[in-house]
Amino acid sequence: MSSGETIISGSGDRYAVKVIGRGTFECVAPLRALAKQLDTADFKKIEIDLADCHGLDSTYMGIMAMLALRAKKINASIFICNADAANRTLLCGLGLKKLFQFTEGAVEIGAECQAETPAPADDKVAHAETVLDAHKTLMDVDQQNVPKFEKVVDFVQKDLDKLNEK
Repeated sequence: MSSGETIISGSGDRYAVKVIGRGTFECVAPLRALAKQLDTADFKKIEIDLADCHGLDSTYMGIMAMLALRAKKINASIFICNADAANRTLLCGLGLKKLFQFTEGAVEIGAECQAETPAPADDKVAHAETVLDAHKTLMDVDQQNVPKFEKVVDFVQKDLDKLNEK
């Protein structure tokens, strides 16, 4: 079962991100790619539209946090738009409220949308690196996340070490 879809468009000095369905590790690759390129991007604003999002897992929220931290580093504003009560509770429960401005209203997804294809299902290294980056970021953002995710980070790091030995 596919979890959801992440659609990203860049136009002028802003990026728009739309999460459709469940935001999980299975559809987070485009968001991670955006976060990794932010140091060289020239923009002022990111809007993440959760109007059609039916839930978020910790990996997706960790990559959202990574995106927010990189945006703040280059003085760009980052907004969570149209988050329902459940998604707000999830984000706030991990201490991410301090990273985002929450708003309501239409988010324009540009005509030139990029829906980057995720890493192939058999690319275990890429998936493990994504999960590891996300959970380390969550622990860096809020100390209360350390006991929640330290075992996940340890497990994934050991798994990644084994995969890299091959």
